[in-house]
Amino acid sequence: MKNNRAIWGRFLSLLLWAFSLAFWVSCKPEAREAAGIPALEPSTAAPAWADNANIYEVNIRQYTPEGTFTAFATHLPRLKAMGVDILWFMPIFPVSVERRKGTLGSYYAVSDFTAVNPEFGTMADFRAVVDSAKQLGMRVILDWVPNHTGWDHRWITEHPDFYTRNDTGEIIDPIDPKTGKSWGWTDVADLNYDNPELRKAMTQDMLFWLREVGVDGFRCDVASEVPDDFWSEAVPQLRQANPDLFMLAEAEHPPHRNLEWFAMSYGWSFHQLMNQIAQGEAKASDIKTWLAKDRKDFRKGYAMQFITNHDENSWNGTEFERMGEAVKAMAVLAFTFEGMPLIYSGQEAGLNRRLEFFEKDSIQWDNLPYEVFYRTLLDLKHRNKALWNGAAGGEPIIISTEHDDKTLVFFREKEDNKVIVLLNLSPDPLDIVLKDKRLEGSYSNVFGNSSTAVTTGTSIHLSAWDYVILSK
Repeated sequence: MKNNRAIWGRFLSLLLWAFSLAFWVSCKPEAREAAGIPALEPSTAAPAWADNANIYEVNIRQYTPEGTFTAFATHLPRLKAMGVDILWFMPIFPVSVERRKGTLGSYYAVSDFTAVNPEFGTMADFRAVVDSAKQLGMRVILDWVPNHTGWDHRWITEHPDFYTRNDTGEIIDPIDPKTGKSWGWTDVADLNYDNPELRKAMTQDMLFWLREVGVDGFRCDVASEVPDDFWSEAVPQLRQANPDLFMLAEAEHPPHRNLEWFAMSYGWSFHQLMNQIAQGEAKASDIKTWLAKDRKDFRKGYAMQFITNHDENSWNGTEFERMGEAVKAMAVLAFTFEGMPLIYSGQEAGLNRRLEFFEKDSIQWDNLPYEVFYRTLLDLKHRNKALWNGAAGGEPIIISTEHDDKTLVFFREKEDNKVIVLLNLSPDPLDIVLKDKRLEGSYSNVFGNSSTAVTTGTSIHLSAWDYVILSK
């Protein structure tokens, strides 16, 4: 019996090898180039309307001197003209007073999941913003906080069993599972998902915004600290209320996307790598290593790529602090390499200071030095299918050059659309010679406003932290 199994096993191995060889010989050159880096598969969690979409994070408190929905609404035409598709509103709910940090408290210390912060306006005001955004063709998602509530949420007194408690029965703030110690989020109380009634209440509150207000989905705060089986229970109910639901996880947890609960998750690891390259702590060649690992972990959906957001800006520094002269090159990378690009409130204005998190600190809109830059990138993503999100776009194929530690050259191709991106990710001027025949052709130089012909041996000069995007 053992010998028969051994012979059968060898036969199956040979058969598999033969099929693999046939596939290897017949597949396209770009597939062979990407061997070991599988392409993303289509995801039912990713609605078709998001195929070529981008996302814009709205910080209502700091967006205008008034800090209201009505004041923000005056910016909607400008954002539409810039090319924004999805408006992600940071939490708009009332902020708890008890154990509040600072004067205004954290947006993430929610006292009521079905109301709006009166400092921002009324529910009618927010509905008006949602309606206006949709009339302009934009979508709206809410920042949802499922892991915890503020200390004066009504559940604290009405349903204390909804919360995590210590050995003496006291409700506690969230604990880091890796250390067993508090995260330091002392202004919030940790929710206990072992309680099925909490799960029902949380799901019903999310359904309220889909059914009554018409939002298109949620960005879920610290989504990996909420049990996976909650998402498996809740998301089908949410999707029933809105079949085109869009879910973003603040996490890099493969099951979120692979099991199709979320269309998109955070690209934290790519963001950290961009910071490291800009600071001389990593090499451009490390991007290929990142891509191989990402594709091994994530099979569906796509990542949200960014050079800043509310957390990075307030706690880790502005993009200019972290990336210096590499800011634009890293933005080009985030917008073209893979996934959906994010713009945070004020990026188009060149926001170059850390916004206060618990106090009022208005963004200045007197000048918009980066608006054309971002509008150009967003327009390119809308028009060129090669840059679309996830399985809707082309996989990035990295091309080797004589400067692999300092430069990144890649192309993406989908149907008859193609984009070549050349990035100098170093402070040294360099000449890149393009030797790969797959790059040959006539292209539009996106930022050069000119036509460019690429042949084998074409040399392109890049200044320090420079970039070129070729499109057809």
